[in-house]
Amino acid sequence: MNPLELEIKQLIIKTLNLEDLKPHDIDSAAPLFGDGLGLDSIDALELGVALRKQYKVKLDAQDPNTKSYFQSVASLVRLVQERGAQ
Repeated sequence: MNPLELEIKQLIIKTLNLEDLKPHDIDSAAPLFGDGLGLDSIDALELGVALRKQYKVKLDAQDPNTKSYFQSVASLVRLVQERGAQ
C-alpha cells in the first residue's frame, strides 16, 4: 500500500467515524458506495470537504467526472495526485 493510499484510508476512517475499521480492512478497488464500503451521499459530502481541507483538492459538483473520483480509494488517490496540492 503506497503512503497516499494509506493516508486516504485513514482520512475516510477518521472523517466518517468508522472506528471499527482499520486501513487494511478497506479494499482500495472496492466501491465506496452501495455494496462496497456502504457510504451514502452525506458521507460523500463529508469526505469531499475533508479532501479539500487535507489536500487542497478543488471539486466541482457540476463536473461530470466528480462522481467517478468517488468510486473507490484508488480513484480518490488519482484525484489527489491529479488535482491536489501535496
